[in-house]
Amino acid sequence: MDAVRVALLREVLAGTAWPAAARGFAGALRSSVVRHGGGLLLVGTAEYEPWHLAAHLVDEAMWAGLPELSPTLVRHRVRTADPAHLAVGLGRLEAAGRGATLLVVAPDRPDGGLLERVHGARRAGATVLSLDGGDREVHALAHESLSVDPAREEGVDLDTVQHLVSAAAGENSVPQPRGRGFRDRLSRLADLLTSPPPARW
Repeated sequence: MDAVRVALLREVLAGTAWPAAARGFAGALRSSVVRHGGGLLLVGTAEYEPWHLAAHLVDEAMWAGLPELSPTLVRHRVRTADPAHLAVGLGRLEAAGRGATLLVVAPDRPDGGLLERVHGARRAGATVLSLDGGDREVHALAHESLSVDPAREEGVDLDTVQHLVSAAAGENSVPQPRGRGFRDRLSRLADLLTSPPPARW
């Protein structure tokens, strides 16, 4: 979603708590990854993998000059043909510890295996944030969380909030020159946007 559409979305939601809540959550995310020097892991549930949020964060990292915001997408199922940065499985969470930031996107209750891995990462020192549908167990694991219940929030769903958060995460930063690092991140963004989602989608 480009800046114009985000601005329109914020205008539509003006008068609600969502723009400020998204900025607050994005600020926590940005400060965590910058303070710890990167190491952002992004994981969804077995039924919902946050492909679009990953692509938007790569985009924001590129334009804001904050490479720490560029996430590693951790996937429940990895195919042998996937590029290296799209072939990171759940085992990566077991290696997450102090200095890592783990962002969990869970519209519904995650399975016990994912919750156990997230709990292990937190115990090892990782900072855990969640964008979720209000599950209590996810909340208990997260240092910072932002919940969306579409049944109670008319016109707002988790996808909408992800757009607000990703846009806000790159704000208040000085854009960097477009050198080789820019081209590398642009290539990674292109891979994320053009790689097909899992067959079950």
